[in-house]
Amino acid sequence: MSEAHADDDLPHEGPIKTPKQLLGAVVAAFVVPIIVIILLVNYVVADKMPAAGSSGLSAEAVAQRIQPVGRVEIKDASDPGSLKTGQQVYAAQCVACHGSGAAGAPKFGDTAAWAPRVKSSYEALLTSALKGKGNMTAQGGGEFSDLEIGRAVVYMANQGGGKFEEPKAAAATTAAEAPAAAVVPAAATAPAAAAAVAVATPAAAKGDAAPALYSQVCSVCHAAGVAGAPKLGDKAAWAPRLAPGVDGLTASAIKGKGAMPPKGGSTASDAEIKTTVAYMVAAAK
Repeated sequence: MSEAHADDDLPHEGPIKTPKQLLGAVVAAFVVPIIVIILLVNYVVADKMPAAGSSGLSAEAVAQRIQPVGRVEIKDASDPGSLKTGQQVYAAQCVACHGSGAAGAPKFGDTAAWAPRVKSSYEALLTSALKGKGNMTAQGGGEFSDLEIGRAVVYMANQGGGKFEEPKAAAATTAAEAPAAAVVPAAATAPAAAAAVAVATPAAAKGDAAPALYSQVCSVCHAAGVAGAPKLGDKAAWAPRLAPGVDGLTASAIKGKGAMPPKGGSTASDAEIKTTVAYMVAAAK
């Protein structure tokens, strides 16, 4: 019994007996957990990564993921090559409803459905397409020019039994065709300069060249008399409108009147508007 008690009185020794062993234990206490954490992270990440050779890392897949969310497309209304054909506009925008006759739209190629609409004239169909009608929003919700919409209207109407002529893009005025501009002295006042432009414009109207603003914007309605616009050169249609003179008509064009939005929907300057109005007035005299 005495020997057993003597053993209990002896000091107990742990596994760490030297400073070197203590240092190793401390380092292991830090390093081992870190290694375990790294292995767990690699296991989780590797499980979600695409397998080697999969399409997720292909050049096409990467390009698709980093492609821009939108793009800017600039069209030159005076360049016929930049404008879409009627078939292209139909395929891009109109086919959604007219392809199947959805929402009451006359189905493409259905002569019975298009017959009463063809009788209403191209101008009426174009006006409906530009302003919207029934379930169809203005321009069918697209972002095409009026000329492109007109081409699409003709394309669909003709497939439905119509015989409309496709609207043509106005020829761009070249430097050789442009009329000679009036020379205004550098010291001329603003009213004198405006008068010089007013004098030069009627002379330009007598030639074949037209102001760029008319060719690009105004001709869409005034060339064919769309939406009640007086047709260029139609003296009878212009006669009751000439009373206010160029200045009065210019003011109406700038503010907008009837179906015509302010400045015809363009961003032209007041001077360009006046020049174009004078051109159309001169053509009606």
